[in-house]
Amino acid sequence: MTECHGTPARKRLLIRTWGCQMNVYDSARMADVLAPLGYAPTDVAEEADMVILNTCHIREKATEKVFSDLGRLREAKAARGGEMIVAVAGCVAQAEGAEITARAPWVDIVLGPQSYHRLPEMVARASRAAGAVIETEFPVEGKFDHLPEQAAPQGVTAFLTVQEGCDKFCSFCVVPYTRGAQYSRPAVAVIAEAKRLVALGAREITLLGQNVNAYHGEGPDGAAWSLARLLLALAEIPGLDRLRYTTSHPRDMGDDLIAAHRDIPALMPFLHLPAQSGSDPILKAMNRGHTAAEYLRLIETLRAARPDLALSSDFIAGHPGERDADHRATLKLIEDIGFASAFSFRYSARPGTPAAGMAGMVDEAVADERLQEIQALLRDQQYRFNQSRAGMEIPVLVTGPGRHPGQMAGRSPWLQPVHFPTPGDLTGQIVTVRVTATNPNSLGGELPAGSKPQASERDAA
Repeated sequence: MTECHGTPARKRLLIRTWGCQMNVYDSARMADVLAPLGYAPTDVAEEADMVILNTCHIREKATEKVFSDLGRLREAKAARGGEMIVAVAGCVAQAEGAEITARAPWVDIVLGPQSYHRLPEMVARASRAAGAVIETEFPVEGKFDHLPEQAAPQGVTAFLTVQEGCDKFCSFCVVPYTRGAQYSRPAVAVIAEAKRLVALGAREITLLGQNVNAYHGEGPDGAAWSLARLLLALAEIPGLDRLRYTTSHPRDMGDDLIAAHRDIPALMPFLHLPAQSGSDPILKAMNRGHTAAEYLRLIETLRAARPDLALSSDFIAGHPGERDADHRATLKLIEDIGFASAFSFRYSARPGTPAAGMAGMVDEAVADERLQEIQALLRDQQYRFNQSRAGMEIPVLVTGPGRHPGQMAGRSPWLQPVHFPTPGDLTGQIVTVRVTATNPNSLGGELPAGSKPQASERDAA
């Protein structure tokens, strides 16, 4: 019999996760919350005593994907004589609420992303209740104050949520409605969790937030800390060799954070900073609060501070009111900046958001054509950025075995996957790799003769 956090494993838990890195973090914490009840992980739905679908509501048809999965779980639950707890968590749960149990009465628990610290109580209630347990109100208490300190290792790279919610109210976005108002965790709690992750083997931590660079958590002195101040403190943790953060908003890119990219060696030269559009009229309709020129000047300032900075972004094609001229302005912004990677999507109306009721909906075929143009340009830029690494010797954080025997895989400072042959297991080490192959989505390389892993402060200690 295996153990989970010191508790005999009597039950099996399957968590399926969609969406952003924050959902990945939330899923890991839900597993931590349920571990004291004896739940251990499984990948097989048919053997699970509890299944949680941790959902994302950002994209079109998200709800239907959830109901499709729930249909399959209905059969698995019936095959077990009903002895399976089925839960829907995350943003679809927050947005749809009772609609989920009306369409899928075999669901036992529906919980929003702010309520998962109450899962043990919900499991007990679901075992007794005749109907479903629904927790989609924003609780008075903060969930982070009630999560267990003990957590399962995330590995060499780890996620750490420091900020949730958003007060920007972009026209297309459901986050303010599903995640709530902006909230920043106290710096002391973040630093303590980061130290625990490092003790469990993490050498790189990515700080997460819906609007992470608006972080303003209480510092040890009672004053509000910015994200830059938090990064400075985290960079002092022995053994924490790399820091990243996502997702950011251009309006919250303060001077101290720009300076942090210049001054903190552990802060990797990669920044995801969504632009969404290159057209001022569309940016205004989106309620982004910045112009294309302001975004471009911000990028120039960042690159002056950190010349090797790789940039990533988000773009939406076909937002209501978008004309051909607006689309061309977006293409020009992309051409003028040059991105190492990016995410782009066709606009999809999310119920309850301002854009869903706007005039000037763009024909889907037109939006698809514009999206294809954007994606083709971004793919070309990503490939050219990867090609620019050819012949370089770069530090790679080894995350584990590669896909082929005798191969290891890791991350470059610019977040590219890197594969290289090596006779030994270098997981958790930072090694110098000479780039010998550039692919559209990854790099290949070799260890230079005499190359040795870079010791972290933890290793030195």
